[in-house]
Parts: sequence; C-alpha cells; structure tokens
Amino acid sequence: MPRFYRLRTKLAVLYTALFAVALALLAITAQVMIRANAQSSVQAELIASGSVYDRLWQLRAKTLIDSADVLARDFGFRAAVASGDRPTIESALASLRTRAGVPYAMVVDLNGGVIGAAAGLAPIVATLPTALQDNRRDAVIASRSNLFRIVVSPILAPTEIGWVVFAVPLDTAEMSGLEKLSAIPLKATMLRRDVGDHWVAIDGTIAADPAIDALVMASRETRQLATLSLADGSAFALAKPLRGPGGRDEAALLIRYPLSAALAPFLPLRIGLALAGLIGIVLVVIASRRLAGDIAGPIMALDIAARTLEEGERTEVAISGHDEIGRLAESFNRMSAGIIEREHRISHIAFHDSLTGLPNRSYFRQSLEQSIVRAVRAGESVAILCLDLDGFKAINDTLGHPVGDALLRKVGEVLDALAPDGMVARLSGDEFAIILSGAFDADRPRALAQSILNATQTPIVVDGHQIASSISIGIAIGPSDGADPDQLLKSADLALYRAKHDGRGAFRFFEASLDEAARKRRQMEVDLRDALQNGQFRLNFQPIFDLKADRIGGFEALLRWAHPVRGEVGPAEFIPVAEEIGLITVIGEWVMHEACRQATAWPDHVRIAVNVSPLQFRHPGFQAVILQALSRSGLAPNRLEVEITESVFLAGETPVLTLLHRLREMGVRVALDDFGTGYSSLSYLRSFPFDKIKIDRSFITDLAANDSSSAIVRAIVDLARALDMETTAEGVEDRDQLAQLRDQGCGNIQGYFFSRPVEGSGVDALLKTVFAQAA
Repeated sequence: MPRFYRLRTKLAVLYTALFAVALALLAITAQVMIRANAQSSVQAELIASGSVYDRLWQLRAKTLIDSADVLARDFGFRAAVASGDRPTIESALASLRTRAGVPYAMVVDLNGGVIGAAAGLAPIVATLPTALQDNRRDAVIASRSNLFRIVVSPILAPTEIGWVVFAVPLDTAEMSGLEKLSAIPLKATMLRRDVGDHWVAIDGTIAADPAIDALVMASRETRQLATLSLADGSAFALAKPLRGPGGRDEAALLIRYPLSAALAPFLPLRIGLALAGLIGIVLVVIASRRLAGDIAGPIMALDIAARTLEEGERTEVAISGHDEIGRLAESFNRMSAGIIEREHRISHIAFHDSLTGLPNRSYFRQSLEQSIVRAVRAGESVAILCLDLDGFKAINDTLGHPVGDALLRKVGEVLDALAPDGMVARLSGDEFAIILSGAFDADRPRALAQSILNATQTPIVVDGHQIASSISIGIAIGPSDGADPDQLLKSADLALYRAKHDGRGAFRFFEASLDEAARKRRQMEVDLRDALQNGQFRLNFQPIFDLKADRIGGFEALLRWAHPVRGEVGPAEFIPVAEEIGLITVIGEWVMHEACRQATAWPDHVRIAVNVSPLQFRHPGFQAVILQALSRSGLAPNRLEVEITESVFLAGETPVLTLLHRLREMGVRVALDDFGTGYSSLSYLRSFPFDKIKIDRSFITDLAANDSSSAIVRAIVDLARALDMETTAEGVEDRDQLAQLRDQGCGNIQGYFFSRPVEGSGVDALLKTVFAQAA
C-alpha cells in the first residue's frame, strides 16, 4: 500500500506540474502581449509629443529670428553698428533682451568682435555667423558646461556689416517647460557629447550608454522608439538630434516615458491573471488526486505482474472495465502469453544458424568451453575439427548465392549424419566445426575426417547442378593442443591452413611447428611494415649486357631487405608474405620511384628494368604510379622497362591488355618475364606485342649439355625475331652458355658470368668496366 500512495502522489504532482507549466506559458504570453500593447500605446503618444516639440522648437526659432530681424533693420541701430557706437549698441541690446525674453543678446562685427557677450560666450559666437551652412539662421552650440540655442540675424547697411545673435541656454528650466506641455508624464533631458564622443545628460543624470548612442544615431532620419535601462528605471524613449553650426549633431533631446507608468494601467489585469492561476492550481490538485487514485491501483497491479514476468513466471492481470486501463490489461495478458513463445524462438535463433539450423559460433564456443572443463576434470580428451569448403567463393560467383546457400545446407546435413557422436556447428560463411568429447576412440577424429573427405569426393547435386567441392579439415586435440577454447580453436585453424596449403581436399592434425611458423609469419608481417616505414629496403642492380652493342644496355632492379636483427632477408621469403597482406602494392610503388630516381644518373642508352607483382599490376592506380615516378625523376619513358609474368593474365586478358597498350602509348617498354614456364605464352604473344622476351634460367642452366634445352632456346629466339621482339637470357654463368647464345642470336645476357647484383653506388664503376668475357 505505501507504494500505491507514493504512485498516487506522483501522478497528482505530475498533473499539477503540467498545469503549472501551461499556466506559466499563458502568463508569459499575456505579459508579452501587455508589454507589446503598452509599447504600441506609448509609441503613439511619444511620437505625438515629439511632433509637438518639433513645432514648438520651430515656432520658438521663428519668434527669436523675427525679434532679431526687427533690431537688425532699425536705421539708428545699423548706424550705431556702422560707426562703432558701443553705448548705443549695448542699450539697444538690453532693450531687445527684455522685449524678446532672452537672457543673452550680442552683436558680432565683421572682424569677429563681440558686444554684449556674457557667460563666456564671446569666443564661441565670434565665428558662429560665418560657420553656419546652408543659409541656416539657428544652431545649437556647446560651451564647457552648458548648451545654448543660437539665433543669428544679419545687419545690412546695405551690405552685411555684422550680426545680431541671441543665445538661449538649454538647461533644466527649459526642459521643465517642455515637460509641462505634454499630457502624459514625460521626461525631457538634453544630451551632449562627452570626451569619448558618447551622449550624456548635461545635468549628469544619464551616463554614457551604447543604447543611447545607437538611438541618437538611428533618429537622424526618422523617429525610432527604444527601451532604455537607466539609473532611474526602464523607459520607452525617443531622441531628437540637434545640429550645430557645421551640421554635426552637438546636442540631442531625449524624451522618456517610464515603463512603470506605461504598465500601470494593466496592473489590475495582471493581478487578475495571477489569482485565476492560483485558483486553477488548487482545483487541479484536488482533481488530480482523485484521478490519480483511479489510475494508480490498476497501474500497481500491472507493475507487480510485470515484475513477476521479468522473473520468468507466467502471469496475468485481472481485467475490470473497458476503459484505457482495461484495454491495457488485456494487452499485457496477450504480451505475457507471447513472451514465453518468443523467448523460446529467440533462444533458438540466438544459438543456431538461420540457414542450416546447426548451432552457431556462440553456441559452439559455449559447448567447447564446457567440453574442455569436463575433459580436464575427467582426464579425457576433446577434439575439434575445423572444416572449410574449397572454392566456395567461385561457386557463389558463378552459380549465384541461392545455389551456394543450398550447398551449405547440404553439407551441413552430410556432416550432421556423419558425426552423430559430435556436435556440428556452422561458424561463418563456408566454415563448419565439429566437437568430439567424452570417451571417444583415439582414432575417431582421423576416421571422421576421412569419412567426410570420402563423402565429398563425388559431386553434390544442388538445384540441378552437380557441384564438385572438396573440404579441407584441420584437427586439434585438447587439452594438449589448447587448454582453453580460443587456443584450441586457433590450433585447429592452423592445421586447416596447412591442409589448404598442402593442396586442399585433405586433413591435417595440429603440430607445434605450425604454431611456430604462424608466429614467424606474424612477426614477418610486423617487420615488413616497420621496414617500409623505417627505410630498411634498398635496391641492387644486375647488369643486362647487350651482345650486339657489346656494352651494358640496362640494369634490372632487385629488391633487398637488410633486417636490423636477422640481417639480409631473401625476396623469396618476404615477397609472398607481402602479397598476402596486400603490402606488395606499397612496396612496389617505392621500388618504381627509387629505380627511376637512380636511373636518371646513368647514360641515356642504359635502361632500368623493374619486376612488377601481378597484384601490383592489377591495382587500379598502377598507371598513375608509373606516371608519378617518371615525372618526379625526369626519366625518359623509353628508358623504363616493366617486367611482368604470365600470371597477370589469370584474372582475364582484356583489362591486362588494355593497360599494356596504355603503357606502350606512354613510351614505357614491356617485357614478358620467365617465358616458357606458363601455360599459354604463345596466345599472349599473339594478343600483345611485347618489347622483350626473357628466357627463363631453367632453359639456360643445362644449355650446353642438353640438346632439348638448346632447341627450345633457339625456337624462342627465332620466335622473338619473327615478332620483332628482343630477347634476354637469364642465369648465364659460364663461357659455353654465352657462346651458344651468341650463335643462336640472343640479343641480351644477364647472369653471374658478367656480374652479381651491385648496389647503386657501384653502378658507375661497373659501366666503366670492360668485360673481357665478352671478347
């Protein structure tokens, strides 16, 4: 019951909180609307008051100008100004000040002299009449502590002989007079520029503020309404810039309407909204508690049933009523009934392969772990057989994935039938595994593997197709080959790898040497990457001797690896590993660039020959690599010779021939290496005119002692001559071989008879050497 009351309280709080949020949003909306309405109303009143101030300002200017003009046109006054009669002028100015109601009246002559000046205005008004622009008669000027409104009237006799100048201070008294003219409680303040060019009040009540600066700037063309936060509170405000003699704003009239006064008429409405909100919250709290009580009970029942179901027990909820809660209870009961069924189905899917129905890798690993624990405890053995279909990818590619899936199902059925005493699992793709545990015969793993090979020797019929697919098997026995599932499975994988390496369609048991070989290979992979990164590779060069020109015609670049610990590592040892891990492309790119770079220092007739791996040749960027190597080194394309073997054609002739033609168009020479050791060399020669054929060393080794080898070499040389191709004989090691090759017309010789491969620094010396053997 305490949980019931807690739930009911939570629901009541939730509903109350939701209503409070809605009320808060309503209050915010109302406040925004009230503020917008107040701003609109104040804006209209401020603009109207601003217009009144403008008219009063203009009327005052006209009145002062008329008064000044009366005196300026008086004949006696003009005569006094013309003769310099100062007492008469001062008397007339005193009378004018009284009559016009201005505190300061002055006369400025043509020389800048000022009569009747006071309050330190003489220096300011002396140049004022001549400083006014655009025929203006009035302006606002600033002294050190005050602002003055100045009106100027010229004295003509008949030409201009001086000016009558009125000065009216724009002080607090003047602003009070303006405030009394408004029907609303406005505040008028005169602003002037401070030393930082900011607008401040002349009476010090308003300090510099970027908002005021922006308002005055924006009000030069049209009236702008802004909300200012000042020391005496927020207010709506308008500004009227007042121009000085030169046209620059020397002062500004700031008219303000306090925000509190603008919002005061809306205070009853705001109070009413607050009271309505409080009453609404009280009513919602009462209603929420009642509603929560009707909901909390059924929800608690559902919660208890859900916890029971979570613990794996079948449960149902009593249904009362047909409202939403009742329908929820019905849905829960249906869900409870379906969960048990789905759990069984999900459990099967989680631990079984969907294609074959066999246990999957997860189930296999759990079973293997349990079998190893039982075997160790009972002193027995556990065997696993890892199986892999040979050539399964080709079946998928040629016959399609549906046929491949059907084949996997067939194989799974065969394995399940042949191993009733074991657990057969499909690990992934075309990989299966079998666990033999308990007291099985020691020869059982071998016998089972042999029976599987026998069963798959005959083609399997799948969807009308007869598929000949052998199986390779790797066997590991635990705990001797592995005391945990990962180690035992790894041992079986190594044995499987050896079975595939030995020709496929066979089985092999795990041996410790396999693990050692795998570790060495993994270390080789790491070392290869370090060698490429740390510059451990170098190139040696073996000369190719041109028999017709009787000189060295080129060099073949040979990759060498100086390992910092193991010393020199032969290419036959590391090249296959580089091809398997895909590093041969990067290494081949380095070889191409380095060979071209070093060859640029050789004589123009000397070519550089670079062997290209089939994987590197078929890489999409191979042509770009050659272009970059030639462009960066500056080597002429006809001095580069790319050597390929017939294995590059295994993936299809068309793309290979297309690339070969592109290389020939670039000017790069192409040589067919190890000619005669492939299966269809003549067809390749017919399809593509190579620049050179390299005769494999296997035909040169016993050339002098074997007539058949001699006949083959002669046939190759004649064939190349007929196809207008050069020939190079590899592996020449004695004078008799050289003599026969000369007689048969071979064009180039390569082998230890002339020189072993030399480092790049030894090429120059070798080029200068005269080969006595060739004489």
